[in-house]
Amino acid sequence: MKKLFLVRYGEIALKGLNKNYFVDTLVRNIKYALRMFEEVKVEKIQGRVAVYNVADDIESEVISSLTKVFGIVAITRAVQTASDMEHIYQAAGEVMKDIRGNTFKVESRRGDKSFPLTSPEISSMVGSYLLDKYPSLKVDVHKPEITIGVEVRKETYITYGDIPGQKGMPMGTAGRGGVLLSGGIDSPVAAYMMARRGMKVTGIHFHSYPFTSLDAQRKVEDIGKILSLYNNGFEIAMISLTEIQQEIIKNCDESYLTVILRRFMIKCARLYAEKNGLGALITGESLGQVASQTMESIICTDQAADIPVFRPLIGTDKDDIIKIAQSIGTYEISIKPFEDCCTVFVPKHPQTRPVLEKVLYQESRLPAPELIAKAMENIEIIKL
Repeated sequence: MKKLFLVRYGEIALKGLNKNYFVDTLVRNIKYALRMFEEVKVEKIQGRVAVYNVADDIESEVISSLTKVFGIVAITRAVQTASDMEHIYQAAGEVMKDIRGNTFKVESRRGDKSFPLTSPEISSMVGSYLLDKYPSLKVDVHKPEITIGVEVRKETYITYGDIPGQKGMPMGTAGRGGVLLSGGIDSPVAAYMMARRGMKVTGIHFHSYPFTSLDAQRKVEDIGKILSLYNNGFEIAMISLTEIQQEIIKNCDESYLTVILRRFMIKCARLYAEKNGLGALITGESLGQVASQTMESIICTDQAADIPVFRPLIGTDKDDIIKIAQSIGTYEISIKPFEDCCTVFVPKHPQTRPVLEKVLYQESRLPAPELIAKAMENIEIIKL
């Protein structure tokens, strides 16, 4: 018998003729996530991905890495044995020996249709064997404490102990996008949500140094390190908005500062996306949460973009966003009290329902092409 983990996937199985592409991408992502464990072997098998050679001393680290890989529905402990009933009995008995519980059931799947018994017959026979071997056990098919799986393929796998995965789609199967990463609570969650749907995400951070501190930039890097665990690495483009903000304050009505600044962010991010093969932008906006996130403000902002702007949190409640941030590990970093470029120069009475024509008029007072070109000249790239 050989111990291993079986990785189960969900949506991928419905991809028809494209299924192999999604499974192969998932296998590559698993290998990347486990790259530090030289002895671990990852292999695609029928309907599953098998992870072999997981020693006891690295098991918890391997599980932690696998639970951050998108596309995995569950990670299941398993033993591999020969596809005959005597070996199946022995393996199931050995597995049950190490599991605590009083009630159980057996679920079988016959992937190899040449096997002489049906799935219900396998379950019945293995269940009877376990009852004879462990008389204290009782069968409960509705709410068992223990579920033993028997998956009959070329080899047979006895499974036990599902560990939930991230679900979603394998990262890298839905193109590339750039997230406007502020350092707050919302934008890291937006990045996570798009990566969970298969998008490879790059960070684009705008700062106003020296009005914003280096601590604020390091905070964003720390968030990037967390996101890299879900994204096969993470890259952040650091873009200075200092001169742009100063020109807006000098030349425009103060109440339009926020919406004009957001438009400049979108314009700079779009240029960066174009030069780096990013097909979309991502923001952490939630409708109505702050002045820049009203429908009217979003309309004015989007007019500055000619590529899609995804807002995965647009209809999400703040409490729900916080829960996701806590679950992925970014929340405690995001709440550190370092100001970002959006909070340094905040107008006393921002426009909450700006009219596009008036915004464009205010913006026309600025040498926009020159300001954008200068901002794009000195981009710092941080790879995590």
